[in-house]
Amino acid sequence: MSKPPFGFGPSDPDKRGENEPPEPSGAEAFNQLGQMLSQLGQMLSQAGSSSGPVNYDLAKQIALQTLGSAGNTGESKLGFRGGDDANAAVRDAAHLAELWLDAATVFPAGATSTVAWSPRSWVEKTLPTWQRLCDPVARQISGAWMQALPEEAKQAAGPLLQMMGQMGGMAFGSQLGNALAQLASEMLTSTEIGLPLAPAGTSALLPANIEKFAEGLELPNSEILVFLAAREAAHQRLFTHVPWLRQRLLATVEEFAHGISVDTSALESLAGRIDPSNPASIEEAMSSGLLEPQTTEEQKVALRRLETLLALVEGWVDVTVAEAVGDRLPGADALRETLRRRRATGGPAEQTFATLVGLELRPRRMRDASNLWKLVGDRHGLEKRDGLWSHPDLMPTAEDLDEPIDFADRVGEAGSLDDLDPIAELERTEKAERAEKDEKGEPPSDEGGKQS
Repeated sequence: MSKPPFGFGPSDPDKRGENEPPEPSGAEAFNQLGQMLSQLGQMLSQAGSSSGPVNYDLAKQIALQTLGSAGNTGESKLGFRGGDDANAAVRDAAHLAELWLDAATVFPAGATSTVAWSPRSWVEKTLPTWQRLCDPVARQISGAWMQALPEEAKQAAGPLLQMMGQMGGMAFGSQLGNALAQLASEMLTSTEIGLPLAPAGTSALLPANIEKFAEGLELPNSEILVFLAAREAAHQRLFTHVPWLRQRLLATVEEFAHGISVDTSALESLAGRIDPSNPASIEEAMSSGLLEPQTTEEQKVALRRLETLLALVEGWVDVTVAEAVGDRLPGADALRETLRRRRATGGPAEQTFATLVGLELRPRRMRDASNLWKLVGDRHGLEKRDGLWSHPDLMPTAEDLDEPIDFADRVGEAGSLDDLDPIAELERTEKAERAEKDEKGEPPSDEGGKQS
């Protein structure tokens, strides 16, 4: 299910006051005003460095400041977080996990380096990927504002439009910075949300967050670390040795973002709420719901495709890691179920991502995908199971997740991977999509993709 990006969406006036703090005293109000003016000054000083729809310099600054003020530095008296001890523990866990994975998949190790990241490092290292994911959303929304203005209004506004663009970039950057800080304080590995956020070839775990995650699980930290290292290493093997996968995942998110459209008829009402000298008024107007994006049919198709691909990735990792650790880790089954629920139900991290780019990275059918990969592997072996990743048209579809036995039978009938014809699989997928459209009463599409 998609959600309005960058805080867009109607607020509930009936609930708005439930958790509001009491009115501040005179001294408190003066201090708050001083803090607000200080923050505004920082934002304005950053405006000149913004060259796109989102001020990423400001986003990074806010994220790092928020993590610092929250005390989330990655250090611990237990010696599990930060420093050489954490790096050594992560490297040892990764080395052991890689050895176990060698017997559970035909894909060789994918990471060239395994590192321990602090939450601050996570922000700095993943920001380039976030820029790729967030730019299409912010650009689409900002462009809708400009396109809706009459030409005479654009000419009359002149420099004001450029300032409004900068202020919008700052508002987006501010929101992104706060969201990244929240994500950085929760992520366990670089691939936890199913996307390759880290630089290529880098496997990363966040010991500080893993230690918090381990609280209440009644399992040794070292065992949890090895299990998570195996999941990270399995993701890295897939992203490294399946050339099309990384690009397909990120491109599908971009495709969804490019389809965002807003009701520009609300601009007249919106204009009366914005004070160009007050950045807060822009963010308040953005969150008022007046420009809430509408989900298009194209976006729904992209969302279904993304959810299926995420489920296939997470399902494969789930099965491969379970086979790799086997009985070596006594708490593996409990950890496996905990992480399944964490991903399937969607925690604060997924909700934050939904706020940023307008969709939930939730592999709703991960259990179905796990069952399918397990069935194919048991029947036909690891080589044929993993060989299906060689071409995107050989991959199971959403319909195959409904009928995993039929898919396993079809893989067996093919005899060898060479007999699995990508063109035939593509035609079967298109046939299933046409049947789905027929059920919904949608008009057919011609070869150019236009409806007749």
